[in-house]
Amino acid sequence: MIRVVLPPHLRSLARVTGEVAVQVSGEVTQRVVLDAVEEQYPMLRGTMRDRSTGKRRALVRFFACSEDLSNESPDAPLPDRVASGEEPFLVVGAMAGG
Repeated sequence: MIRVVLPPHLRSLARVTGEVAVQVSGEVTQRVVLDAVEEQYPMLRGTMRDRSTGKRRALVRFFACSEDLSNESPDAPLPDRVASGEEPFLVVGAMAGG
């Protein structure tokens, strides 16, 4: 199981508390994990990634093992500690303004 931590507004939308867990098969990548989250919680489709292009939304960031993976390829493997369920994959709402 892959552990995923969503920001508060997405947890509210998905009607969950705490982290969520998704089952994936094969190589564990951002794309596979986000596809699994959107499959399990269809109300989240389009909130983390653009529905038509699949690109990360501007004010959403992805982290794993204290590393910002937001600009990494969505098909790059996630760290082994995330794939094993030891560490969560974090979806973080970025701040904007001045």
